[in-house]
Parts: sequence; structure tokens; C-alpha cells
Amino acid sequence: MSTIPKAPAQSGVYYGWVVAAVTFLTMLVTAGAVGAPGVLIAPFEREFGWSNAEISSALAVRLVLFGLLGPFAAAFMNRFGVRRVASVALVLIALGIAGSFAMSRVWHLLLFWGLVVGVGTGLTAMVLGATVATRWFVARRGLVLGLLSASTATGQLVFLPLRASLTERHGWRAALSLILAMLLVATVAVLVLMRDRPSDLGLRPYGATGDAPPPPPQSFAAMLTSPLVALRDASGSVTFWVLFGTFFVCGASTNGLVQTHFVSLCGDYGIGTVTAAGLLAVIGLFDLAGTIGSGWLSDRYDCRWLLSWYYGLRGLSLLYLPFSDFSFYGLSLFAVFYGLDWVATVPPTVKLTADRFGERANLVFGWIFAGHQLGAATAAYGAGFSRTVYETYLPAFFAAGALCLFASAALMLIRDRRPIVAAAATA
Repeated sequence: MSTIPKAPAQSGVYYGWVVAAVTFLTMLVTAGAVGAPGVLIAPFEREFGWSNAEISSALAVRLVLFGLLGPFAAAFMNRFGVRRVASVALVLIALGIAGSFAMSRVWHLLLFWGLVVGVGTGLTAMVLGATVATRWFVARRGLVLGLLSASTATGQLVFLPLRASLTERHGWRAALSLILAMLLVATVAVLVLMRDRPSDLGLRPYGATGDAPPPPPQSFAAMLTSPLVALRDASGSVTFWVLFGTFFVCGASTNGLVQTHFVSLCGDYGIGTVTAAGLLAVIGLFDLAGTIGSGWLSDRYDCRWLLSWYYGLRGLSLLYLPFSDFSFYGLSLFAVFYGLDWVATVPPTVKLTADRFGERANLVFGWIFAGHQLGAATAAYGAGFSRTVYETYLPAFFAAGALCLFASAALMLIRDRRPIVAAAATA
């Protein structure tokens, strides 16, 4: 039988915070793997002679799988447990990165970074944080969601300067070796400290006044179909489609566009790789503050209005970027304001999903996150196509800014936020 490690138990700390810390580390490291290609496009072009569009298409496959596996990852976690799924995911990511050391063809990039890393990251994605937060916390749930969401952007961006420096000095394989070492540390932490549910340790969720009901038994067939059933039921809700569509825009305006192509965009204006990666790290640091703050605000204010403000400000930031002259001052200003809401959209989106869809929120959020990654894949390929055909990234940035402003307005379509089960019962 699983036991609590002695140190946390004796310290009087609620064990959910330990689980949240391990989840933070896991999402930080897997996000680092997702963000790695941001500094690898130019080295791949030089070493292998691949075009930007070819590289971007392979990376787009990774982003699609990263998103489409989200609903099924939630079902796997419900069936097999968070610890097992997270461990398998970390091993798959490591195998994909290690395999890329020997690649020499574009299809190798598609296999290792598109398929293997895409499946590995898709098994965790944002669904891991949403599952842990909703299972272990009733009180402070928004804050925990903010912390875990921030780990994703922080992992994607804050390590970029180090990876860029290693790539310039020792080659891209040295930078990927660093990620492999971090994946090993995270895997050990998951195996030793992660637990699936508070009830495994005889605990209640933090802030709960009663015992959580035990999860119903589920067959393997039901596990595979439950995400599709959740999608069928959620698809009749306006809330679902608004959140799906706005999260599509979120992905198209963050990791699909800026994370993947910002370093190359800066290179077009004579800005070095390390400097550009440093600006992305600044975005990551300000996002850490912005997303934690967003989690705090989500516990206190209407999440629709928060999201409307976040998308509106992000859209204005993206529309400003082409007019910044790519000076140090202009780019720094962009990094601060854009960074404050890089993934600040996640806590209010998850909270609206949980409020509306109840116990199936992690499955429904998996589909909403799929929308996020479809948007990211569209922007990753579209920006690469724009750079190859028109020799500029700027049309992609203008389009992303306009989409953000549209998303800001679309959130006012969410009216009924009653739980969908309760709404059906009273119909």
C-alpha cells in the first residue's frame, strides 16, 4: 500500500501541496521540451538544409498531437492514475529527444519531434495541472491552477537563453542533452512523490467539507469512449464552443507563433539568437507573475471579463510589435506587456470549464485544450509558410493580433454558467 513519505507527513503540510510541486516540476520540464524548437530552427536549416516551412510542418504535427491527446490523457489519468501516465509521458519525451540525435531526414524530425515527443507531451499537457488542481483542491483552486499554468510558460521560455547559449557554443545536441537530464529528475520525482487522489492517503481535497465520492469503476472500452461522450454532451453548450474558439486563438497567438518563430523573427532584424532567447525568458518571467495573479483573480472576479481583458491586451501587444522598430526599448516593452498574459488565460478558462461541466471538467477541458493546440499548429505552419513565401513573418503577427481582439469580444456570448448536469435536470 502507498504511504506518505515521512518528511512531508511529519511537517504538517497538506500533501496536496507536495503533489502540486511535483506537477509543477513535471509541467516545467515537459514544457521545456515543447519550447526547445524555438532555438533549433536556424541550426536545423544550416546543418540539414531543410526549409523553414518543412521544419515548421513537422513541429506543427507535434502541436496537433499535443492537443488532440488531451481528452484521452484525461481518460487515461482517470483509469490508470496520474503517476503512471506522467511517468510514461516523461519516458516517451526522452526517447523522442534521444532519437533526434541521429536524424538526417525531414521524416526523422517528423517521427521523433512530431510523433514521439507529440504523444509524450500530449499525455500531460495542461490536462495534468487541471486534473491535479480539481482533485486535490477545493479552496485555493484558482491559485493552484495559476501556479501550474505558469509552470508551462516558464518552462517553455525561461530556459531558452541557456539552450541558445549551449546551441551556439556546443551545438544543438548539447542543448537537448540538458533537457534529457531534466526529464530524468522529473521522472524520479513523479515515481517517488506523486499520488493519484487524496483518498489514496486517507485525505480530503483541500478545503472540502465532506469526503469526495470514490471514482466509479470504468472498463477499458468506457475509458476510450468517455472523451467522445464528453465531447458529444459538451458540444450542445455555447460555453464550450466559445472557450474552444478562444483557446484556439490563445494557441495561435502564443506557443504556435511567438514561442516557435520569435527567435527567427528577431534574426531577420539582426538580433542574435541569445538576445532573442533572453527576451523570451523575460516574457516567461513576467508570465509567471501574470498567471499566478490571474489564478488569484479567478477566485474573486467574473472569469469572462478577465479573459476578455487578457485577449484584448494580448492582441494590442501583437499589433504593436511590428511597429516597435525591434529596438531594445521597443522589444522590452513588448516582452513585459505581452508576457503578463502569456498563459494568464488558462486559470479562468479552466475555472469556467469546471463551473459548467463539473466532474467531467478534465475531459471537456482536454477538448478545449485541443482547440488551443490546433491554433498553435496553424500558426506554427502559417508563420513558417509566410516566412518562406513572402520572406517576412509580419502578416502572421498582424493576423494573430486581430484574432485576439475578436476573441475578446466573443467571450461576451457566454451567458449561462450553470452546471450542465443541473441544467439538464431542470429542463
